[in-house]
Amino acid sequence: MRLRSLVAAAAVSALGISLAACGGSDSGDSSGGNGGGDATLTYWASNQGTSLDNDKQVLTPVLEKFTQETGVKVNLEVIGWNDLQTRIQTAITSGQAPDVVNIGNTWAASLQATEAFLPFDGEAMDAIGGKDKFVPTALATGGKEGTDPTSVPLYGLAYGLYYNKAMFQQAGLQPPKTWEEMVAAAKKLTNPAKNQWGMALAAGSYTENVHFAFINAAQNKSEWFDADGKPTFTSDGNVQGVLRYLDLMQKDKVANPSNAQYDNGTKAVNDFATKKVAMVINQNNANSSIVANGMKPGEYGVVPFPAPAGGEQVASHVAGINLSIFKNTKNKDAALKFVKYMTDAPTQTTLGKPFASLPVLKDAKPAFTSDAAEAAIFSDIYNTKSKPLPLVPAEDQYESTVGKAMNAMFAKIATGGTVTADEVKAALKTAEDQVAASS
Repeated sequence: MRLRSLVAAAAVSALGISLAACGGSDSGDSSGGNGGGDATLTYWASNQGTSLDNDKQVLTPVLEKFTQETGVKVNLEVIGWNDLQTRIQTAITSGQAPDVVNIGNTWAASLQATEAFLPFDGEAMDAIGGKDKFVPTALATGGKEGTDPTSVPLYGLAYGLYYNKAMFQQAGLQPPKTWEEMVAAAKKLTNPAKNQWGMALAAGSYTENVHFAFINAAQNKSEWFDADGKPTFTSDGNVQGVLRYLDLMQKDKVANPSNAQYDNGTKAVNDFATKKVAMVINQNNANSSIVANGMKPGEYGVVPFPAPAGGEQVASHVAGINLSIFKNTKNKDAALKFVKYMTDAPTQTTLGKPFASLPVLKDAKPAFTSDAAEAAIFSDIYNTKSKPLPLVPAEDQYESTVGKAMNAMFAKIATGGTVTADEVKAALKTAEDQVAASS
């Protein structure tokens, strides 16, 4: 999941543009109550598999089973991440919307602000099985805190620290439990002369960078927005969290400066899989890329991304995909049945393996790996060591401004420059001013 600007969508709400024309397929009655029979839903799914066609192959039998059980037909369209957000924005403004849509869960509060989506209030939440079936941290991503969510979790993801078992064993190292242990191990396993590095970073990806800005700041018990939703980017905890991450390349020198050009997490994962680096921090769906690049499952291990000694035990943001219903669907009851079906245990189990996702339901077991220890570690990270990204309408702008500022700072480091704490604070102040001005 990747976040891009939602300014156009937020503007719809700010200008008070009518969303009465927003609707789904034309089948069913006009009251929004058709729950079966000849009802037909339009469903926009995000690309979770290896290709759009792969998603269709995985989802088609699942949707056919839903039709058999309910009589509700589903017209499926799988949309790539490069296009999905634009398609949603266009649907909001044009009124040509699907009934149900997948969203990146970090978009939830920004999309909620458009008022284009159905709130899962008491009645709607009961219709999909009740809030108690969900992992609380996953459900918390559904919208602004204290409001009825306008999305519910579908696929869960979490970051973990992958490490090369053989490299660690040969160096006499144990898997790190603290940030300090991780850096010490990375230094011992870095040998630039042999083009071997302790860690790989997606240092040219603004989305990856801001994720680690958020996690490192959370480990410092620091927030990016106050209770009123106003940005507080320049707090000492945020500044030091960003600097700590930059220092993996700058001061600690355990990441190849060329990583400043890595504009996605896959490139860093591939370096790990081909044994150029000893560690990489990535989400649990990295497994397929690691194995596809030649590393066998038994050759790597996973531990939580560690906090500094005495820091807050936050190892990931609550990553994943949520499911939303457009408010003025003409098939509200059928859409609620569909959301219930997609978030029930059997469907979650069916889709968890091919899409390498973590279950969003309480007490469910991951299906993405056959390694019980790895499954338990990622489940624990997701359920107990993850924190949602800021649940505010300006979240998308936070990601863009802070993430791109970090891109620039990594680029400076990669070309021999130095970034000080004061420079980090100045860059965050610029980002804070940009967000405040547009709020």
